[in-house]
Amino acid sequence: MRRDPLRRSRQAKASGDPTRQIQRNLYRAAKQHPRRKFRRLYQTMCRRDILERAYDEARANRGAAGVDGVTFESIEQGEGRLAFLDRLQADLTTGNYHPIPVRRVYIPKPQGGQRPLGIPSIRDRVVATAAKLTLEPIFEADFLDCSYGFRPKRHAIMALEVIRKSANAGNWFVVDADVRAFFDNVDHWKLLVLFDQRVNDPQMRKAIKGFLKAGVLEGNTLSHPEEGTPQGGPASPLLANIYLNFLDRVWQRKGRALGELVRYADDLVILCRTREAAEQALKLLKATLARLDLEIHPDKTRIMDLRDGSEGFDFLGFTFRRIPSRHRPGKAFLQRWPSKRAQNSIRRKIREASAPRALLSLSLEEMVARIAPIIRGWGAYFRWGNSARVFAAIDEYVLLRLVLFLRKKHHWAHRRWRHGAKAGGASALLARARPPKLSGTVRRWQAAITAR
Repeated sequence: MRRDPLRRSRQAKASGDPTRQIQRNLYRAAKQHPRRKFRRLYQTMCRRDILERAYDEARANRGAAGVDGVTFESIEQGEGRLAFLDRLQADLTTGNYHPIPVRRVYIPKPQGGQRPLGIPSIRDRVVATAAKLTLEPIFEADFLDCSYGFRPKRHAIMALEVIRKSANAGNWFVVDADVRAFFDNVDHWKLLVLFDQRVNDPQMRKAIKGFLKAGVLEGNTLSHPEEGTPQGGPASPLLANIYLNFLDRVWQRKGRALGELVRYADDLVILCRTREAAEQALKLLKATLARLDLEIHPDKTRIMDLRDGSEGFDFLGFTFRRIPSRHRPGKAFLQRWPSKRAQNSIRRKIREASAPRALLSLSLEEMVARIAPIIRGWGAYFRWGNSARVFAAIDEYVLLRLVLFLRKKHHWAHRRWRHGAKAGGASALLARARPPKLSGTVRRWQAAITAR
């Protein structure tokens, strides 16, 4: 008789976190039985410990209020966390829970324009997180190695390293593809068909369908799109990976001989050895996406030859280009550094954090403390590359912004940059404030793996 993976084991009790043991059991069962369809997942989602963990994870991600205006602070100052979860669990188990529309806002895109973002209510956010905690281990067992976005123990730097190694191994022809408006064009019926391949639970299916059909409130206008999944919901990345895993499986069967697919959510590149293979790979990509009712953006998709170093491409914030080696004459390797868009983004954030005249009452140390998290957060991601020159330029820009801040604060007639030897000069003040520096923080990925 097959053991039920949902049953709490002694090992789970010993670990103190039965929710993680449930996830491990689900993953193992899904991995061992690729054709198995899971039942009773809705009951697992409604467990109190799952809901408590979902609340804590949603709370940690912060975020604004949904259409009902309820925030985590108002919940905790009002009825309280425990009472909120009691009421939510009761509604889930009795069938009285129904998701409400998401609130649509727009955030600026780095390349210009605006990106629509859906903000669910706190109540729906907790339920969606609980659904993700329950479903993710099952589908994670099916996801392939070419996918890196929004998956446990996987991240963007891994995808970037695969690209570097693949190109340096001879795959110099790159298909840089952009899926047009992916999150707006996900077909609900096809997504649920892919969902049903692993889950045979009508209640869980109804819950997922409820998130897809909940509707979008934009201003005073309520709409119910027949396709698409709002960006911003906790379950949206998992649903996107379920949908695009169809592409990964097709590529594993038909495309591996053409080139290596590297996908991060809806961002992807294909690395091939010849232009002919790249052209065939692009045709296969178009045909497979068409089966999902998706299409690539014709103006943002191209095939590049990286061999002579004249062409490059941007992916996940980095610019890739083949550069001659300084240490091995006659050799050239693919390198990466922060893209122009990423550099402009960090400059804009530093400028916005330091420019307002209302901040002139701050001391230099307080201003440094204000911009330091911005710089360190950006550098923590982009240090895994050939970023030394870019980091040095950003360091210079930080010093320039701080000098301009001092100039406004003290009404200096000039920037006093060359008056560091004089007491009270900009250089002396900056030396005492010790602004954060990116230079010297670049790391090699292989060294990080070895250290672990």
